[in-house]
Amino acid sequence: MSEPQLPTPEQLLVSAKRGLGLPVVVAICGSTRFMGAMAEADLQETVAGRIVVRPGCNMKEPHPLWTDPVDAEDLKYRLDDLHRAKIRLSDEVLIVGDYVGESTRSEIDYARALGKAIRYTHPEVDPYGAAVPESGGLCQGGRRG
Repeated sequence: MSEPQLPTPEQLLVSAKRGLGLPVVVAICGSTRFMGAMAEADLQETVAGRIVVRPGCNMKEPHPLWTDPVDAEDLKYRLDDLHRAKIRLSDEVLIVGDYVGESTRSEIDYARALGKAIRYTHPEVDPYGAAVPESGGLCQGGRRG
């Protein structure tokens, strides 16, 4: 007879969020070139009653926090780790924009490995070609990773 399996930390998180009656948490992902579209997606998802987490910095825009190249490289790694934590925290991921580069592709792969639901504002950019059109709303594509 096998021993009972303890729940994973991810399963405990899902159970705790459900027990607290929290709304769906959506992690917005995509190239920072789409920060304006991410802000609009944040608005639409929030109005739909979802909690939204998304990138909070655009390192492609000048800022005193990342003018030094060494500091900027360290910050980029820390922000990448932070964004992966946002994906772990989320119930689903929304890919924003009509382009998927290497960084966004790695976010999609990470979300898929975690079994997160993945939606796209532009389903045609799904690197796995599995996005299924949804009816209505800002987010026009979706599938389970």
